[in-house]
Amino acid sequence: MSQHPDQKLDGQPDPSRRKFLNTAAFAGLAGAGLSVGLSACKQEQAPAPGAEAPGAAPAAHATSAGVHLKPGELDTYYGLWSGGHTGDFRVLGMPSGRELHRVPCFVPDALTGWGLTNESKAIMGTKPDGSLKYTVGDTHHTHASYKDGNYDGRYAWINEKINSRIARIRLDYFICDKIIEIPNVQGFHGIFPDKRDPVDPAINYTTRVFCGAEFQVPLPNNGTDLEDTSKYRALFTCVDAESMEVRWQVLIDGNCDLTATSFDGKLAATNQYNLESGVHYVDMMSAERDACLFFNIARIEQAVKDGKYTTIGDSKVPVVDGTRAANKDPKTALTCTVSVPKNPHGVNATPDTKYFICAGKLSPTATVIEVAKVLDWFDGKLENPDQAIVAEVEIGLGPLHTAFDGRGNAYTTLFLDSQIVKWNIDAAIKFHGGDKAAQYVVDRLDVHYQPGHINASQSETVAADGKWLCVGCKFSKDRFLPVGPLHAETEQLVDISGEKMVHVADHPVRPEPHDFIIFKRELLSPKQVYTLEDFPHAVKLPSESGVFREGKKVTVKLTSQAPAYSLPEFKVKVGDEVTLILTNLDKIEDLTHGFAIPKYNINFIVNPQETASVTFKADKAGVFWCYCTHFCHALHLEMRSRMIVEA
Repeated sequence: MSQHPDQKLDGQPDPSRRKFLNTAAFAGLAGAGLSVGLSACKQEQAPAPGAEAPGAAPAAHATSAGVHLKPGELDTYYGLWSGGHTGDFRVLGMPSGRELHRVPCFVPDALTGWGLTNESKAIMGTKPDGSLKYTVGDTHHTHASYKDGNYDGRYAWINEKINSRIARIRLDYFICDKIIEIPNVQGFHGIFPDKRDPVDPAINYTTRVFCGAEFQVPLPNNGTDLEDTSKYRALFTCVDAESMEVRWQVLIDGNCDLTATSFDGKLAATNQYNLESGVHYVDMMSAERDACLFFNIARIEQAVKDGKYTTIGDSKVPVVDGTRAANKDPKTALTCTVSVPKNPHGVNATPDTKYFICAGKLSPTATVIEVAKVLDWFDGKLENPDQAIVAEVEIGLGPLHTAFDGRGNAYTTLFLDSQIVKWNIDAAIKFHGGDKAAQYVVDRLDVHYQPGHINASQSETVAADGKWLCVGCKFSKDRFLPVGPLHAETEQLVDISGEKMVHVADHPVRPEPHDFIIFKRELLSPKQVYTLEDFPHAVKLPSESGVFREGKKVTVKLTSQAPAYSLPEFKVKVGDEVTLILTNLDKIEDLTHGFAIPKYNINFIVNPQETASVTFKADKAGVFWCYCTHFCHALHLEMRSRMIVEA
């Protein structure tokens, strides 16, 4: 075994490089009395000819200068990122890493008024009293819609783990237009859209989004069977991409971690840890192998059509049985279970459309599963689902997520090694098949520190281009200026255009971001001005402005056009329920207006040709100067309207 790059010659950890040590992680597991299968590589792979030893600093690439764009120069890629605990959706320009926008989704946003306006509250969901149902979020994974195996620029989706919600983002306006809460599940974690229809080849675009539930709970979770853990289950869910309604769910053994889909539309997959169905830490790691579970979409939907389903509690969603006991006959099975080493983390589909790859996490391995062989099992042509495994190779300690360059190489994060390992899939298959001369490890790159999610430009599409890779590192430690106990996390940019990976930039980010995708900018055509007709309550002319009373309910209609509101003042009475409707009549891009009412906790924006409304109780008498909060004109400070609340 060669010396690990974090070890001194005397075998002791070197504190100058990484203060979060692999030994600490091992100690924590050993302290729990676990045999977790974490081991050093039994057969250390020598680097490919010309490759540097692990940890060696690569030579600088000329492309590094292209990361720092000139003034006015535009990025060549969009990056769509999870916002993590901020509950939003980040939009970056790549390769610069510049944050361009945050799309609010699951939590209120003070800048835009998301969660305050009537329109956004209707999307977020409210309690009977009109207040928001949820005000916290935990976004994890984001993916976009496909056509012909590539992104089509229509939608992106992002999940929210705490309250089991999924949001859809319209990529023409970069706004959230739908949020639903998935029934019967907790800890909703991985998502992935389908890439085409499983039956109709004419439907070559996304129509479904698949969602995995991580936590097992009693079903229905209504206060019965609280301690009977044999009744705990998880579900795999299909959401309609257009209607954003739940189509069906599958009852499964164990839980779901992440999700992937085949390019032919026939299979969805989830890697599973805790097949033991343990409810305690130790129990979740007692077995040496877990699984990658495959779903035959056409068969599931036929079963639903044939009425072969049940429902759970008050939910009307069809639930089919995907458990192993009910799916032993391949020719009628809805699911296929392929075993992988214990507690895997991540499943990804290769851009050549041939394979799914599961990373080991508690095993130093990556498992390559051939799509065609899984389909063969469903057709009764394969005796054992594990025969679909075409490679299971050791790549390093703590493998988590995998990206691709379109040239046959995979890039996997090694959490414990604080590295990215570049490995060749075909060589790994040859090595697994008995060719021990096959050198599948191509390169290793130290990152800072403890990497999790990873993705590359166009990575999980047929158009993977192998130019840029980004990795999210969970601990920044010494990478940035200290700002107290809560450190920034690190997003690092890597040039993968050559044989060697080259680390070219670091970016700090608020904790805790998760997944992301990177794609060419020409795949999107964002609109920069809204269409007035899209808003049924739009105030289309200043002359339509006014105060309209029906008893204690008052509607105030006004427009904004820099640098003035159409109503210089308006009057209401204490006790009135006021609905204020504001339309921005400016048609010039980048001319957004705000509207704030002091002492009433109201502030929201309207972009060009957009309409938004708020409803509030006029409970304080006096004069309140409503003003524009978004700079719009040289006379921006003078842009006001006086709200007079009469006692």
